[in-house]
Amino acid sequence: MLPVLYRFVFETDFSKAVLYLVALALVAYSAWNGWRNAGGVDAKGNPIEPTKDERRNRALTYGLVGVALAGFGLYYALPNVPVIGRGKGEGIPIHTYGVMIGLGFITATTVISWLAVREWPGKEGLERSVQMYDLAFYCFVGGIVGSRVLFVMVNWKDYASDPLKIFSLGGGLVFYGGLIGAIIGSLIFARRNNLEFFRLADLAIPTVSLGQAFGRLGCFSAGCCWGDITTHAKAPLAVEFPGTHAMNLFGGASGTPSLAYSSMADAATETRWVVESTGQWSTQAVDGAVRVSDWVAQHGHTLPVHPTQLYESFGQIVLFATLMTARRWRRFHGQIFAIWLMCYAVLRSTVETFRGDLERGTIHGLIPSIPAGAWYNISTSQFISIAMFSFGTYLLVKNLRAVRARPPVDLGALTTA
Repeated sequence: MLPVLYRFVFETDFSKAVLYLVALALVAYSAWNGWRNAGGVDAKGNPIEPTKDERRNRALTYGLVGVALAGFGLYYALPNVPVIGRGKGEGIPIHTYGVMIGLGFITATTVISWLAVREWPGKEGLERSVQMYDLAFYCFVGGIVGSRVLFVMVNWKDYASDPLKIFSLGGGLVFYGGLIGAIIGSLIFARRNNLEFFRLADLAIPTVSLGQAFGRLGCFSAGCCWGDITTHAKAPLAVEFPGTHAMNLFGGASGTPSLAYSSMADAATETRWVVESTGQWSTQAVDGAVRVSDWVAQHGHTLPVHPTQLYESFGQIVLFATLMTARRWRRFHGQIFAIWLMCYAVLRSTVETFRGDLERGTIHGLIPSIPAGAWYNISTSQFISIAMFSFGTYLLVKNLRAVRARPPVDLGALTTA
């Protein structure tokens, strides 16, 4: 559990110069990628040679994205930045969460590009393979926006008094919001590139599980999305997330506690009481119980909790392998997508029963008329899972019926002819 692998600081003129060069290289690389990836394919899958204007516009768009990323990095790393003004001066921490998310994204993009070559024959497959990198960009933007929007919706009370906090670095992300945003981005991409959405979805959706398997390992390292309080006797895999003594990759103090510790140690939001010997908690004091925030602050780490991040990571790997195998027996476009919707809904709902982070929210936060203590006040993710499972079932049943209704082909007649 390493929230921060290492933190780069920029105190000397030389280190600042290197940082500016890296920022400039990022902008140049972004623009170059836009230039070389301009163009596309027509409705028949034939490549379209881009014009100079198309290349320039694509390079400009990608370059502006690079400028935004470089500017944000400089603002975060340095105390003062030309043009931008005063920055945060916090250096560049290499968060394990970010590294794992990046690895998951790169791995998923590589796999979908590899699958595209096998999905479409000949030259079209090669062209579609390159297009998958553009798809990754659409999904990245849609995923970031969607995950942030849903987090704000779930925790709206925390932002109502100060809406500018929505754009702060301290906010969180929600996977289901990212999924919805990525699907919207994919719909736009498919429409602009003459692709059938459900065929594209069958290609991409297994890689979502692959990327999420990496992502949940990042959650485990950061200490977010943690499980409910338990004991080592009840749950042999139970873990305790570190506080301010969390180390970096080289054994030094990282200065960044796990998110689980920060949340449990906050007396303003953590109002539960727990019986340490049993792991049972309540919202009021009972015999033999201690306030969670007091216990955590005293011991410097969290109480034992379920490693729900590892539960889901393992489940996602299994789901990825299952879907890649199921591709051999597809009977219609959208079948793999439908199976994923159903299977992930079950996986996520199951894992949610072991979750203990209060920040994930419940439908009471979205619909206040639902009592907070009601048995049907399920988590936001479980609510979305129900809708997702229902939609996946509808797609599967509808299309399987359509396939069965098709008249059989008489191969014998073809042979005779």
